[in-house]
Amino acid sequence: MPPIARVRYRKGMSMSLGEKMKPVLEARLTALKRGVADIDQTLREPDSQDFEERATENEGDEVLEDLGKAALSEIAQIESALERIAAGTYGECVTCGAEIAPARLEAVPHAAQCIKCAS
Repeated sequence: MPPIARVRYRKGMSMSLGEKMKPVLEARLTALKRGVADIDQTLREPDSQDFEERATENEGDEVLEDLGKAALSEIAQIESALERIAAGTYGECVTCGAEIAPARLEAVPHAAQCIKCAS
C-alpha cells in the first residue's frame, strides 16, 4: 500500500485540522480501496493445476488475505474519521473527550483516541 500523503498549507491559512486532514484521509481511502480491489482480483484467479505450484499460490493467497483484512480495517477507521470531520468532532478522543495532539493526527490521521487512551 502507498504511504499516507502529506498536505502542506500556506502560512496564515485558517483551516481546521479536520479540513486539513480530509484530503489526506480521502487519498489514503482511495488507495486502500484500489489495493483491496487488486487483492480481490488476484484471489479470484484460478488455481494452478500443478500441486506444488498450487501450494505456493495458497501461501501467497494467505498473505494477500491478511493484507486485505488489514486494509479493510484501516478503511473502516478512515471512514469513521471522515464521519467525525463531518460531525465536527475530529480531533476529540472518542474515549475520554480530550483533544488528540495534532502531531498524533499528523502521524495517524484516522486516530480516534488520544495517546493516553490508545496506550
